[in-house]
Amino acid sequence: MKNLNNRTFLVADCLFVNMALFIGLIIRFDADIPEAMSGMIPFNFLITTIVSILIYNIFGIYSMLWNYASVEELLKIFWSTITSTIVQLLLATYFNVLFPVSVYIISWMITFYLVGSVRFIGRITKSIKIKNQKKHTKKRIMIIGAGDAASLLIKEMKNNKRSTYEPIVAIDDDPKKHNTQINSVPIAGGRNKIIKTAKEMSIEEIVLAIPSVSKKKTLEIINICQKTDCKLKVLPSVYSLVNGEVSIKEIRDVTVEDLLPRDEISLSIEEISGYLKGETILVTGGGGSIGSELCRQIASFEPESLLVFDIYENNAYELQNELIQKYKDKLDIKVIIGSIRDKKRLDYVFSRYRPGIVFHAAAHKHVPLMEFNPQEAVKNNVFGTLNLAECTHQYNCKKFVLISTDKAVNPTSIMGATKRIAELIIQYMNSISKTKFSAVRFGNVLDSSGSVIPLFKKQIEHGGPITITHPEVTRYFMTIPEAVSLVIQSGAMMEGGEIFILDMGKPVKIIDLAKSLISLSGLKPGTDIDIEYIGLRPGEKLHEELLISEDGVGITKNDKIFIEKSKLIDFDRYMQEIKDFEFDNLDDTEKVISFVKKLVPTYQKDL
Repeated sequence: MKNLNNRTFLVADCLFVNMALFIGLIIRFDADIPEAMSGMIPFNFLITTIVSILIYNIFGIYSMLWNYASVEELLKIFWSTITSTIVQLLLATYFNVLFPVSVYIISWMITFYLVGSVRFIGRITKSIKIKNQKKHTKKRIMIIGAGDAASLLIKEMKNNKRSTYEPIVAIDDDPKKHNTQINSVPIAGGRNKIIKTAKEMSIEEIVLAIPSVSKKKTLEIINICQKTDCKLKVLPSVYSLVNGEVSIKEIRDVTVEDLLPRDEISLSIEEISGYLKGETILVTGGGGSIGSELCRQIASFEPESLLVFDIYENNAYELQNELIQKYKDKLDIKVIIGSIRDKKRLDYVFSRYRPGIVFHAAAHKHVPLMEFNPQEAVKNNVFGTLNLAECTHQYNCKKFVLISTDKAVNPTSIMGATKRIAELIIQYMNSISKTKFSAVRFGNVLDSSGSVIPLFKKQIEHGGPITITHPEVTRYFMTIPEAVSLVIQSGAMMEGGEIFILDMGKPVKIIDLAKSLISLSGLKPGTDIDIEYIGLRPGEKLHEELLISEDGVGITKNDKIFIEKSKLIDFDRYMQEIKDFEFDNLDDTEKVISFVKKLVPTYQKDL
């Protein structure tokens, strides 16, 4: 009897046990209690009251915190009321005031119900409040799809106590499923119902649970969903249903990558594994966006050793820790700090580690910055590439793959022009060397350092505006893992001297990309985030190109990789012009530009 609550319960119990005994008599005698029995009622009430309170106290009924009551407490009430009833029956027999046994049985049943319910009503009320609060704080979810993945996901949302999702409605294009239910969630109809249903049911988030649907159909559905005010989430298009379960952790925000109109890339794992396994592989610019992804993917093919070569130690150090943690004792990884401009450093690396395959990703890539620093672009992209290619030849490496860019095609920037020179350098080196040299050319990669996506995200975080160079500007886009996968595949197919072109799909309008990114952030373009046009920056094109020649391309075994049909040039004369260029001239911007224009006649820039 430790608190006010339990004192209140004690008084209530005194009333309940006597009321239960009286009701038992009424029920037993059909409301016509014999006089002999009526005379025994007061003494029985006294016995019942004293015995019940003593027994309940012995069982600890009055020392419990009923706000946290559970099955254990209910069992105590069960046994205490039974014990009390038995003792009452024995005492009534002893004092010769015994009612029929059925009266005590009925009395016990009523007592157990009243004593238990009055204590658990607070617990039940609290549970309902908590449930309602949780329900109120949970996000109202629309599930797109009513297949296996959706079914498992809805179950997880309902059964996971930590889930912040409440599935309200599902959408599926299969007419047979319309107006039915999936795990008690109604299926409202097909995609034409998305906008109306989202509004009528106050949906906050939409989750796409259609991993097996084609990219084209997924994009169509995403475009419809973007017309609602709901935040979009998705189950990844490639994932495994381990033990028939889908975890809520699989759900992620829809990203710009999901909006690219591209099909899944298929790779020949056997070919890739065949030329990478057991090799010492050097990746220049290994800490950068492309270089680090090259290292990650190469590491999975069991190379003998992976050499990460970069001038910037911070990114390379982070990559080293990441790969060591993932592969532990399975991968021999060495981070080498140095510059491709430093021929002596490269000589040491090649003589010490003897790489068999070289992926060359180190370069100055930022177009506007290189317009103001043309000397650095030439030093790094031209002479750095030449240094590396010569070492590759000198130390009899098997393969050399240059990472090039669509900006090398009919370049309007110094960066693009220097990368075109780099392409021609490796074609020359292939003509004189036993080493196989080739280049892989592709466009922009999403989320790489210096690309528009990270810039747009920062601008959105700061409340805008998003700045775009021109309303009609377009770019080719590919995800970093996609591009790197195809680069590695190209390395497997190369015969030497090729310039591989990656299928980038259709060019994307930057304005559309910006609007999608704003929408994916749960905001409205032009309302929440403004868009401003700032004009093309120095060296930039309105539209990028992937092919230098209109003569077409050659096909490969992979339908995402092509080979450009290059025009023949006098490589010996070309290389002589590069080697004759005096480094003293690098301090003279006009001489640098003249040098580049001479080597790349299609380079358009006024002196």
